[in-house]
Amino acid sequence: MNKKQVGAWALFDFANSVYPAVIVSVVFQIYFIETIVGNEVGEGDALWGRAVSLSALIVALSAPVLGAIADRAGVRKRFMAVFVAMCITGVALFTTLEPGMLLYGFILFLIANVGFEACLVFYNAYLPEIVPQEKQGWVSGLGFGVGYAGSALGLVMALQYATSNIQIVWIMVAGMFLVFSIPTFLYLPKDGNGSMTVPQAAVWGLTGFRELWGEVMAHTEMRRYLLAYFFYIDGVLTAIYMSSTLASNTFGYEQEELIYLYLAIQVAALIGAFLLAKPTDYLGPKKVVTGVLGLWIAIAIGIFFVESKEAFAVLGLLAGFGLGSIQAASRAFMASLIPDGRESEMFGFYALCGKSSSVIGPLIFGQVALMTGGNQKFSVMSISVLFVVGACLLQRVNDPKAALLKI
Repeated sequence: MNKKQVGAWALFDFANSVYPAVIVSVVFQIYFIETIVGNEVGEGDALWGRAVSLSALIVALSAPVLGAIADRAGVRKRFMAVFVAMCITGVALFTTLEPGMLLYGFILFLIANVGFEACLVFYNAYLPEIVPQEKQGWVSGLGFGVGYAGSALGLVMALQYATSNIQIVWIMVAGMFLVFSIPTFLYLPKDGNGSMTVPQAAVWGLTGFRELWGEVMAHTEMRRYLLAYFFYIDGVLTAIYMSSTLASNTFGYEQEELIYLYLAIQVAALIGAFLLAKPTDYLGPKKVVTGVLGLWIAIAIGIFFVESKEAFAVLGLLAGFGLGSIQAASRAFMASLIPDGRESEMFGFYALCGKSSSVIGPLIFGQVALMTGGNQKFSVMSISVLFVVGACLLQRVNDPKAALLKI
């Protein structure tokens, strides 16, 4: 295991994590819903849910094909660079937004979010290439732990300007992503010689999707895992995407209070990612994911009954702990199932399941809020079912790490 490559890989989590923390979860989400759109009867919630869902759908439909092209043409790092640039450009253009620019804001967010989500397909694909299976849980947890440190730093920086000069926040996010991703592109393995040219791989990927799908479906454990992941990650991603509007509208958090809350949640997520990284290796990711899903179910039920900001903050910290650990363990679980040389392609299907499912959750959340007159607690209860279904389906998957541990 090349420590320089592992360090550069983990640093990319630090670089990119400022985006979901500041843009998706807190500052831009509230700015879009409340300032760009307006949210008197839930219309901002609904449009935000549609923007998140559409960007997820775009990534879901394109990721398997792009992953297959990257593996066969040997262009993984170049594809990753293109989508990083796409995200950074979209965020930088947020500085041109003004209240009422619904369509323009919608399009810019699509550009930024598709770029962010797509670059992770190729980033995740490096994990099984540069890390042996017995260390993948620890390194995946390291990446997420370092990433949450980046999220916390981004929120601290955003706190100074979110209520005074919000345009600086967008510049800060774009700049941080750009600067800290440079070592990743310098030190991760170079693109190799592919078996096809890019045009040949593109034609093959576009015309051979049925073959790609058949290869994944023929792998029993991967098929079962991806089905379980489809459901439970939908609940997780919906919680990320819609949590700020829940805290703001239902529990009365102001912008500055919200940033402090999410700063604390990032620290909790960092702790969760680090504390459960080694257990993922010596217990197996299946046990870790199952346990954390039980925690998420309890949190979703708890939110329905709590009333105060303080009680919501306690549940938020528990959710943060579960967030860091479930993301790291899920990535390690997937990495352990992938055949050599198929990393980008298979993580493309990982993105397909994650992002196609996350089309559903935010739409359900927004529509239930509209149907109940803006009662977001019913929305939370509606997505808790996803954790239950995912946890049940996960029990059908044989964990390859558990088999190694028995040996």
